[in-house]
This record gives sequence, C-alpha cells and structure tokens, in this order.
Amino acid sequence: MFEAAVRDGVLRLRRPETRWLSTGWNGGRLRADAAYNVSVPEGFDRTDLGAYRDERLARAGFKSEEGPPTLFTGVSMVHAYGARLGSVVAYATVGLSNPAMLPMDPTGVTGATDDAGDSEPGAAASTGEPPRRPGTVNLVVGTTRRLADGAAANLVAVAAEAKAATLLATAGVPGTTSDAVVVGDDPTGEPAAFSGSATPVGAAARVCVRDAVRASLRSRYPDGDLPGPAADAEHGVVADERAEVFEL
Repeated sequence: MFEAAVRDGVLRLRRPETRWLSTGWNGGRLRADAAYNVSVPEGFDRTDLGAYRDERLARAGFKSEEGPPTLFTGVSMVHAYGARLGSVVAYATVGLSNPAMLPMDPTGVTGATDDAGDSEPGAAASTGEPPRRPGTVNLVVGTTRRLADGAAANLVAVAAEAKAATLLATAGVPGTTSDAVVVGDDPTGEPAAFSGSATPVGAAARVCVRDAVRASLRSRYPDGDLPGPAADAEHGVVADERAEVFEL
C-alpha cells in the first residue's frame, strides 16, 4: 500500500515505481517513487517552482528522484487528512479563500468574455490564467490496482467530481480557482480497465475523497466560518456569462 508521511510542511505519499497522473504544475504522466503536496508561506511569489520544490523536499529530509509530481498550497499540512477504502487511499488539503462558482442561472451576456479582458477578484471569470491564491483543494489519490490509461485519466475526473459534490454539500462551492489532483496506480497490481463510479476503484475513490475532504475542511474551519460564495470571498470568481448554444 502507499505510505504517507508529513515533515516540515510537506506531505509525501510513497510507493516505489508508482505511475502518476497529475493535473498540477509540471503535471502529466510520469513514474516516480512518491508524490508530494507542499505547503507554501503566505505571500509566496516564487516562480522557480522546480528549484523551490527541491529545496523544500531536501529541508524535509525527503530523498527524491528527478521531477516527482508535486502540488502546492497555502494550506498548512496540519490540515491534511487521509481516507482509505479497499484498494484506494486519498489525501486532501482544503482551503476555500478563492472559490470558483458556476451559477446555473447566469445573469451575464452571451459571449461577454470575448472582449472583457481580465476581471477583478469576485467578478466574472475571464479566459486568462487565474491569479495564484492561497486557497486550493489538493487531492492525492492512490490505488494498488493497475489502471488502464483511460481508467487513470477517468479517476482524475471521478476524484474531482467527488470533491465538487462534497464541497457543494458542505460549503456551498464546488471548488477553487487552483484545485489540483494527482492519481497513482501500481503497475504490478491487478488490472482495472475502468474506474467509473460503479467500479470498485471508482466507488472507493469517491468515498475516500469525500471523507478526506470533509475531515480537512473541518480541521481548516473548525468553527464553520467558511469564506462563503465567490461573490463574498476576497478572491472568488464567478463564471456568470452565457455561452452561445446551438443544435448540431
């Protein structure tokens, strides 16, 4: 199974020769002995993330191969929680200071983002790169099954869906502007061609993500004082435009 450890603000999820798929910085498919979730200080503005990662891993005493999958967050690792079920384990850190909302009854004009340019925090979301904020919901999910390539990609979607469903039910927001997911699988494990919600891997991942996210949320906001919807949060965004809908 995967071994987890936290040192000096760094979470390591380790299993030798694991195949990882990351949506975070420098992400994609790679093979490594571990994946990392790194807590960064307030006001963090480093852009040399590879060098910064190496500094933090060395400071934490984690020996690492070149270019392991790494996520960054402003959330302290004291709020990192894990959950395990069957062949799956998931770890979550939850911060909601930059929620991203998608209203089902938008008030904006169709195509408004085409010429609107960058928006201010709390206004409609633009098509540009969102500013880095200290919120972020990071997930690291591992399974001892050997996933087909499509199943690995789908497990990212399953984890993200479970995260969104959990946050909508508990905090009224589906996520933040900078959420990321890393999934890992065992290349020597029992094969799994699919990872949808009805499969053992997918069902276990949904439960693990839900429970890890809820635990981290309770730890991060013990009094229930959540940042609130994007319109009220300091760094929130709302996708309030309307797209042009057409028949095929």
